[in-house]
Amino acid sequence: MGRVGSTDRRRRATVKDVATEAGVSRGTVSRVLNGQPYVSEEAREAIEAAIAKVGFVPNRAARSLVMQSSQAIGLIVHEPHSLFVEDPNIGSILLGANAALSEADYQLSCLIADGPRDIERLSRYLSGGLIDGVIIVSAREGDPITRAVADLRLPAAFVGHPGDIGDAAYVAIDNRGAAREISSRLVETGRRRIGMIAAALDRDSGSDRLAGFNDALGDRFDPELVQPVPLYSYSDGQAGMRRLLERAPDVDGIFASSDAVAAGAMDALQAAGRSVPVDVGVVGFDDSSWALRCDPPLSTVHQPADQLGRAAAELVLRQLRGEERETRGRVLDCPVVWRESA
Repeated sequence: MGRVGSTDRRRRATVKDVATEAGVSRGTVSRVLNGQPYVSEEAREAIEAAIAKVGFVPNRAARSLVMQSSQAIGLIVHEPHSLFVEDPNIGSILLGANAALSEADYQLSCLIADGPRDIERLSRYLSGGLIDGVIIVSAREGDPITRAVADLRLPAAFVGHPGDIGDAAYVAIDNRGAAREISSRLVETGRRRIGMIAAALDRDSGSDRLAGFNDALGDRFDPELVQPVPLYSYSDGQAGMRRLLERAPDVDGIFASSDAVAAGAMDALQAAGRSVPVDVGVVGFDDSSWALRCDPPLSTVHQPADQLGRAAAELVLRQLRGEERETRGRVLDCPVVWRESA
């Protein structure tokens, strides 16, 4: 029996092997592999049978050089590794994008930017011609990934709408309007000291949700009742709620800017002896799996994460096909889902 790495390892079948088995020229085999016309049905059937017999697998890298297309789209997620695993929205965006790309016979390549070193590495990768376009999630204003994509003139679509992307394609939700609506519903429950755990203020979604909260509170808005936290994470929700309780123990309503943040806030409230919703009403944002893990179930905003991913992929595919966009951006509905937490 041969050892791994030994010289008797089975040789990979080539186009020449297929041509010999089918009794045709290598050029005819190449035309079939590249989907080109002017091949008789008889020759095509012989080639397909030969491919199956010799076990030929096309070399996609070599084909990409010839076709100048990798048939791959990158999904760039500019988030820490921990949040990539914790946040169900990212997974739903990924699956929605993958479904649309699979239908178009494109491969999704997932690229995570956790820090400056990752960003530098990804910028080099993007310039290598290994992907045809990109979907960018969680970009901030001034993001070096945004600049790299613009410099390379890659077909791109953003999930979200940072203010510095120019006329680039994007798909988003109305974060400000939805935050205003659910915060207004919280006000209508009779709460008088309403605060917010405001995550991710360095990107458009976080800052827009804070703006919507401010809109809803109007003259009752108190900046002392806003607790900024870095990430849309459970642990940041816990820490933020504890800090807010130290500063404002009489708070009786909380808008948390994501469901994961709300789940952490509810646990911190309950650990402090505060009942939800009797003592403090809590609302979140996303309608993710976190919302139904909460006890009581969380009032929230439904974010159609899978549709965001699918729509972003479709925008990139339209650019690759040379189709004109009807509009630069697409905004999806995000209704309030009211449950027992408030």
